This record gives sequence, structure tokens and C-alpha cells, in this order.
Amino acid sequence: MIRMMLTMGVLLSLLANPLGAPAQESSRDELTAPTTWQAPSVDSARQQTFTWLEADKIEPAKMQQVESLWSKAPKDATAAQLLDLVAASIRLVDARAGELIETCSAAHKPGPLKKFDWLADEQTPSFVAANLRLLYGRWLAQNRLYDEVLQQVGELSTDQVVDPAALLFYQATANHWLLKTDEATVALAQLLEQPDRLPRRYASLGRLMQADLATVKQDSLDHIGRRIRDIERRLRLGRADKKVIEVQDGVIESLDKLIKKIEDLQQQQNQQALSGADAGPSKPAEDSRPLGGKGSGRVAKRRLGGAGKSWGDLPAKERERAMQQIGRAYPAHYRDIIEDYFRRLAKQEADGENTRP
Repeated sequence: MIRMMLTMGVLLSLLANPLGAPAQESSRDELTAPTTWQAPSVDSARQQTFTWLEADKIEPAKMQQVESLWSKAPKDATAAQLLDLVAASIRLVDARAGELIETCSAAHKPGPLKKFDWLADEQTPSFVAANLRLLYGRWLAQNRLYDEVLQQVGELSTDQVVDPAALLFYQATANHWLLKTDEATVALAQLLEQPDRLPRRYASLGRLMQADLATVKQDSLDHIGRRIRDIERRLRLGRADKKVIEVQDGVIESLDKLIKKIEDLQQQQNQQALSGADAGPSKPAEDSRPLGGKGSGRVAKRRLGGAGKSWGDLPAKERERAMQQIGRAYPAHYRDIIEDYFRRLAKQEADGENTRP
């Protein structure tokens, strides 16, 4: 419900301002609170670029080409445009940047990614490495390659790049998808320090991610469902590797915990029902009044469970009752997740494997 309300609020705000102007905040506290990052101006980004050129003693002809490039920069250039200008400046000086920029300008194709190991080389100037890694990370995030995003930008800080808002946004996005909630929370808090200076989509999606993170509960069906979607994403990208197996094993472990919880609840309910039956009527019968009844005085023996009992030992009716509990408490597609798990578990047991402790 919270997510739906937030989404409606975002849509209404976009309709009210279709041109996508920066989000405005009326809160005095937000406007006056200290911030940990500042978006550089065009002059500041240009100065950083030429400080690097001078430190690397770039030949005058190249310097003039870069100067010509920046002379055409619009005075109101966005941070994203400044990042592109910096990348283009680096390309004029370092031919290796050309292949990376071309990669980021093309659609992603299935298969291994090109490696740009020189970005991690200590000989590469930090200004060059940080901004090109952000450029590459932006492209990776747009193609849902979230592990690779964090490999490129996970350790960068806002003072290293000319588009700090993009850095924080893509750090938050990748960590949010990969359920690294602590890291995502930190990045989002830093990003939203200056909501009035952010692109509207950064501010809107940042708030939505913050609200969503507040609902994430470890080992819940929602948490399991998110990890299953991550497995599907990885497989679609051709990433059937060790990481996929790790995520799958985590899903199985969480399902085991959830099923054990359902079993314990079922046993508790059975015991409470039997205890209530053994207690007898609340008003005892009078001695002078014979009781009727034609029973033999025997009761059917029931196994109440105990140590070592597994889901497979539950009678079919009890298993179906547990599934109905899941269906009532959670969206219907979670039942499919559990049923898929049971089918996999049954196959493993039939093959002589024991996946349960």
C-alpha cells in the first residue's frame, strides 16, 4: 500500500511538471542541513580536467583540442553532460578511452564483457580512472549488470567524479537490487541530502527505494521472491556461474526455515486442539444423570510430530493446509515458488540426496 501511494505521488508530480525540472523541497531543515557532496559547475569540471592535463604534461596540441571541446559546452550543462565532456576530453588524449566510450554507446550483447583492466592500474591517473569507471558503471546499470556496477563504482567517492549524484544513484540501485540493504541505505541517505538539486528521476526513485528497503525482511517470502527474480535476471544475462549457485542455495536455506516455521505452527495448533479436547466440558455432568454415548471408549492414535519430523512426513491434508496459509497471507505467485521448491526437494530425495539437515 505504501509503495502504491508513493508511486501515485510520483506520477502526479511528473504530470504537474512534465518537463522534468529538479524536484523542489519546501523543508527548511533539508535546505539548511550540511551536505557531504556538491555537484560541480561547468567551470569547476573544466578546471579539474585541465588540472589533470597539466599534471600529466599533455602536449599543447592536445590541450588546444580539449580547450575547443569545452568552449562549446553549454553554461547550464547537466552533471551527466559534464561526465560525457570529461570522457570525450580523455579520449582526445588517451586512445584506450575510445573503446570504452564506444562500448557505452552501444547496446549490450550477451556474452563476456570487455575488460578494461587499465582503469584499475595504479599508473592511470585517478581523475581518468574514476570518471571513466562511473561512465562504464552507468552503462552497466542501464543493462541490469548490477554485480559489475559495484565492481566499477562500489568503492568510488563523490569527490572523485564530476557527477556525484549519478555515482550515489547507481551505487544505491545496484545494492538495492542485490539486497545489500545497509549499503543501499547509506547511498540513498547521501543521495537525498540535496533532493532539490537532483534530476527528478533520481529524487523520485531514490525515495521509492528508501520506502521499499523499509519493508525488506530477511528470509520472508518477499525476500525469497526477490532473490529468485535475481536468479532469473542472471540466467537471462547468461550468468550461470558460481554466484547463481550461491543465490540458489540461499533461497533453499530460507525456504527450509520458512517451512520449519510452518511445521512448528501446525504442530502447535494440533497440540492446542488436543489439549482443548482433553480438558472436557466446562460444566461437569451430575452424578445422578447417566451420560449417553455408544463409543467403545478407544481413541485413534495420532502422531504429534517431534524431533526429526520433516515436511515430507506431514499428511497430505496438513501440507495442503500449510499451502493455503501461504496463499491467504501472501500473493498467489509465492505459492508457485514453494511448490517449485517441493518438486525440487522430492526429486533430490528420489535421487538419494538429502538436502535437509
